[in-house]
Amino acid sequence: VSLKDISQSHKSLIMRPDDANIVGNVHGGTILKMIEEARCIIGTRHCNTQTGDRCVAALARVERTDFLHPMFIGEVAHVSAEITYTSKHSVEVQVNVLSENIVTGAKKLTNKATLWYVPFSLQNVAKIVEVPPIEYSSPEQEEAGKKRYEAQKLERLETKERNGEIIMSVSLPEPYTVAFSQSSLIHLIGPSDCTLHGFVHGGVTMKLMDEVAGIVAARHCKTNIVTASVDAINFHRKIKKGCVITISGRMTFTSNKSMEIEVFVDADPLVEAEKGKYRAVTAFFTYISLDKDNKPHPVPPLKLEGEEEQKRFEEGKARYLQNKAKRLADKERQQ
Repeated sequence: VSLKDISQSHKSLIMRPDDANIVGNVHGGTILKMIEEARCIIGTRHCNTQTGDRCVAALARVERTDFLHPMFIGEVAHVSAEITYTSKHSVEVQVNVLSENIVTGAKKLTNKATLWYVPFSLQNVAKIVEVPPIEYSSPEQEEAGKKRYEAQKLERLETKERNGEIIMSVSLPEPYTVAFSQSSLIHLIGPSDCTLHGFVHGGVTMKLMDEVAGIVAARHCKTNIVTASVDAINFHRKIKKGCVITISGRMTFTSNKSMEIEVFVDADPLVEAEKGKYRAVTAFFTYISLDKDNKPHPVPPLKLEGEEEQKRFEEGKARYLQNKAKRLADKERQQ
């Protein structure tokens, strides 16, 4: 088996009614789960090409993920993954998702994602094993990968400072406020959610996060909504089988056509209750509102209450403007 075969992976799945919302748009969480499963194959396969401890690649972070085009029931999703950078203890995997209309043969690029993994020993889950290096086509490619690695490492450290925040429930809130649309979902991590080593699949967590973010968006605008993008998803701590997880979402920012929802995942280890609850995953999801013809529909403005909500709104606005500028720059480069 060649190094190129080991560092690449391909997967195809037909989209079924259970994968989509009531109007036929495939859930963003379904696509995120497929992306994570593709990387699980390639990451774990690569990290076991060397002698020593057998290991499994655990998801540590998902970079911003844009949903470029909607996918529908009956279409085939083609997921391809490739390892693009390795450090001593982490692997960067880049994933592309194509949708294929099997009647017309038309194909569209729907998603591009970058994920980071850390390999843990199967003999000792507290032990992080070293990653076999990959071959780069040029020194410039390796240097670009190193810069991405350092940037995501710094941002992961910064997000840990926010991990003390808790979303509080409020009774009888006013419509279009943060409290009105904020939502939570509680899920018991069972065997089917986990790897053979007893830790939850990152894709399972991301799908639940997308569901909660979708509920928040739908409550706010009362229309059909779809995932537009996902900012970096940070996996701070592993979640074991038997944990009860609470996925909480709150609206942080609205523009005329989009909504940003912050999502937290808190884990409560029932068997090891003395360890207490902990913040496991955090992310920002962006949704857009659609009318009956699947065209963008105006989003009601978010009513802010208090300095904290105003601060989060301004931070969300800054992310929105930064991402908008990046999209325009990317579009100019492609012309």
